[in-house]
Amino acid sequence: MVTVRSKSRRWWALGALSLSVLAVSLDATVLSVALPTLAKALPASESDLEWFSSGYLLLLAAAVLPAGLVGDRYGRKLLLLASLSTFGAGSVLCALASSSTMFLVARLLVGVAGAGVTVMALAALTVLFPDERERSRAVGIWAAANFLALPLGPILGGWMLSRFWWGWVFLINVPVAVIGLIVGIALIPESRSPEPPAFDLRGIAASVAGLVLLGGLVLWERRLAARGGAPLIDPSLFATRSFTWGAILGGVTGLPMIGLLFVMPQYFQAVQGADSLHAGLRLLPLVAGLVLTAATATAIAELSERRSGVGSAVVQAIQKTSAPLGAAIIGSVLSAAYQSGLHLHALSPASVASVRGSVYAGTAIARQTGSTALLAAVRSAFVHGIGVALTVSVAVAVVGAILALMLLPPIRPKGHSSELADDAVRF
Repeated sequence: MVTVRSKSRRWWALGALSLSVLAVSLDATVLSVALPTLAKALPASESDLEWFSSGYLLLLAAAVLPAGLVGDRYGRKLLLLASLSTFGAGSVLCALASSSTMFLVARLLVGVAGAGVTVMALAALTVLFPDERERSRAVGIWAAANFLALPLGPILGGWMLSRFWWGWVFLINVPVAVIGLIVGIALIPESRSPEPPAFDLRGIAASVAGLVLLGGLVLWERRLAARGGAPLIDPSLFATRSFTWGAILGGVTGLPMIGLLFVMPQYFQAVQGADSLHAGLRLLPLVAGLVLTAATATAIAELSERRSGVGSAVVQAIQKTSAPLGAAIIGSVLSAAYQSGLHLHALSPASVASVRGSVYAGTAIARQTGSTALLAAVRSAFVHGIGVALTVSVAVAVVGAILALMLLPPIRPKGHSSELADDAVRF
């Protein structure tokens, strides 16, 4: 057993992990600019397009807890390498898909693999960086890769689609997966829990079923732990304020941020007339607030190596569940406010329905009819909707700030030891 001592090895490994996480996160946003192309190429219905987007995010969120359990039991490095291999293979299948069904199956496979990559990458940080100050810096780099992908997805996707075959949007994941595999094999130490957790199949089924069964999952896990069993989620994780509220606040903060990253491009394109590339560039300032970095660093600060897999999975599950929730909630607020702000006259019922259903349809009809009044009305209503969506986002952010002040533990002085000191970082 050899202790990891080379700092350069750690940071090279972090670079490869961050690149892999970047690829997974890019896949969550790059599809937004590729949907019109896929609709023609596969071909795909409106329902298919919705599943292409939401299916990946749902599987990404649903698979993180089982991934943490498998990594703790059988080896985190092993699961990371398997997930990277599957991620690359699934991306090839996406590019080669000849039907919407084949593409959706490949997309779901990539979502499951992406969950393994993100959870095991975060879990690896607890092994590679035992010092709390170094770990905070490493988490900052990891989070930057994670969240830079949100605005970079539309930018990269728009640029590639304007110049190359659409399949390259997915094939770019392959070299990233290969680099991750090479560096992972060479530099990342294998680790697993010294007390391998048993498979809590009921807990796994409940977590994958989604938010509807969340209450039942919590009750079952507490009951199983009370009986001395091996639950999917160790309740003792939540005995630490830093973990509990760091994880929760990461989700609270991510909800409005992810929501805005999905609705603001519509404003940039439909109201301000920007193309997809420039719309993506205008999202970059949103990444400057990496509150999520601080929340994640707080949550995993006191995780031991023994609990790093499942603990990281819980943090990721909460944050990744906030992505589809944020898009749905903020998007619904925007849609409702936009429709309430419309005052349409002298239009056919079909045109009214189209204008109310989409700002893009509204601006298109206004240009077709040459109606400057309709164009102004559509844009004004959408700006009103954006204003309401921003107000809701600010309210959620303020609640998160208040909770952080009330519930997060104070900053500890340097040199304060945590339970990490009790766990040696070994190959």
